[in-house]
Amino acid sequence: MRVLVFSDIHANYTALEAVLDDAGTVDECWCLGDLVGYGPDPNAVVEQIRELPHLTCLLGNHDVAVIGDMALEAFNGDARRSLMWTERVLTADNMDFLRALPQHAKVRGDVTLAHGSPRDPVWEYVLNTLSARLNFDHFATPYCFVGHSHIQCMFHMNEQADRVTMEVVRAGEPMMLTPRTILNPGSVGQPRDRDSRAAYAIYDTHACVWEARRVEYNVAEVQKRIREAGLPEKHAARLGEGW
Repeated sequence: MRVLVFSDIHANYTALEAVLDDAGTVDECWCLGDLVGYGPDPNAVVEQIRELPHLTCLLGNHDVAVIGDMALEAFNGDARRSLMWTERVLTADNMDFLRALPQHAKVRGDVTLAHGSPRDPVWEYVLNTLSARLNFDHFATPYCFVGHSHIQCMFHMNEQADRVTMEVVRAGEPMMLTPRTILNPGSVGQPRDRDSRAAYAIYDTHACVWEARRVEYNVAEVQKRIREAGLPEKHAARLGEGW
C-alpha cells in the first residue's frame, strides 16, 4: 500500500496542491495535523483535506487552539494573531470538521501516528535524541510518524545497544525501515530546515520503505496572500528561506 504522509500544512493551499500533484496516486493519506495557522488559506486547505480519499487526519496544536480547546495564550504574539484571524474566517462546516478530528495518537498497521509525539500527541517536539529516547516507551509499534517540528528527520533506537541516533534523511532517496524508528515527513506549508520547498513523504507499507520528498511551489503567491490578509509579516518572510 502506498501512503502519502504529510503534516503542518498551516493554511498554505498552494503548497498543499503542489504536494498532492507531486505525490500522484496513493492508496491512503495520513495527515499529522496543523491544517491551519500562519497561512492565508484555512478554508481552502480544510476543504481539500476533507475531500482526500482514505484519510486519517489528526489535530495539531494550532487546530486545537482554533476549535477552542487550547488557550491562545500558549502561543507567541504572531501565531496568536493568525489564530484569531483564522477563527473569524473559518466556515462553520470546516470548523465542525476540525472538531471531529482526534487529538490523541492513532495506530495504523505497524505505525503510530501523532502530531507532536506519542508521549504528548499535541504539543511535544521530537527534535533531538533525548526527546526521541523519552518517547520510545510510549508506542508499541515498530514505527512512529510525527510532525510539529517542521523538520524532515528520523530517529532510530538500537535496542541491543540501548542507543538512539538521529539519522540523515535525503529527499528522493527511498530508505528501507528497520524497527524501531520515529520519522517526521517535514512541513508542507512552513518548512523550518532552511529548504523552502514543501516537504512530505511516501510510505510503502508492504516494502517497508520511506521516501522523504520535496517539491517547489509558488512561494511569492502565498506571501502576497499573507500580506493582503493583514497577517504578520514574519509568516510571509520565513517562507522564502524555510526558517
